[in-house]
Amino acid sequence: MNWRNFLLVVVFSLSTLSFAQSNLLNAKTPAEIGKKTEAEKNADNDKPLPYGYIGDRDVFMGKTVWEHIDVDQRVNYPMYYPVDDSKDLGSERKPLFEVLMKGIDDGKITEVYDSGYFTVKKTFDDIQKARVFIDTSDAGIEQLAAGEKISEEFITKQTIDAFHVKGYKIKGFWYFDKRQGELKYRLQGICPLVPDVYTMNKEENKNDAPIELFWIYFPASRDVLHAAKAFNEKNSAMPFTFDHLLNARRFNAVIYLEENVYGDREIKDYMKENSQMQLLESERVKEKIRNFELDMWNY
Repeated sequence: MNWRNFLLVVVFSLSTLSFAQSNLLNAKTPAEIGKKTEAEKNADNDKPLPYGYIGDRDVFMGKTVWEHIDVDQRVNYPMYYPVDDSKDLGSERKPLFEVLMKGIDDGKITEVYDSGYFTVKKTFDDIQKARVFIDTSDAGIEQLAAGEKISEEFITKQTIDAFHVKGYKIKGFWYFDKRQGELKYRLQGICPLVPDVYTMNKEENKNDAPIELFWIYFPASRDVLHAAKAFNEKNSAMPFTFDHLLNARRFNAVIYLEENVYGDREIKDYMKENSQMQLLESERVKEKIRNFELDMWNY
């Protein structure tokens, strides 16, 4: 290896392993780190890439599937971390759950529903009731019964935060575009999976399965997700947005339901008590969708 190639390898390694931020090399003060220059703002189209129009006649095949994203898997860490609020990592380092909740709190995300079928909307109060639980101890109840003001130490408040998230459910539509002759995917909804705020601290409920907090209609939340950056492990100087992360499917997920004639029953309903067979069935559904595109080009 000559010196030129050696220097190229060193420069490339430093660029991929360094923990840089936007405008780090041009900043004159720490306050300028992470801020785009005027030239970058003029050149950057700071909007999510719009979806192209797809006519119903152009969809030769379509299949809706629901998938589960496990945030304990390393490839899905950008959705989960950071969860430690004590570390000041900057305004751009936020977990996906916090981005969604801030969008709801600010009124920027309004298409929130109780299920992945998007039929019944959830109000802000409904979301808060599912996320925040305020309880009063027996001593506080005694104070209330005596006509006294309840002391603060007798009031407990439990809130669902980012570190409580166990995973996400997503709903998407796989379709074959006959005009372009390729299989495509369109994400429709996302749902955080969290423990029940009313029972999460009880010993007998510690092993309960997480519940669906709410379903967000994804196309209506793309502006909020595009403004939030997800950590890029290979080059932190070029973070990608959560909109890009989800649309590009930069995550690992397992199909747990495909639309079917049996009232959209889940895989676990007909592959009972056998996790291995459920996983194999999920892979079979995935391969069935993929093979449709391959079969289109077999003569």
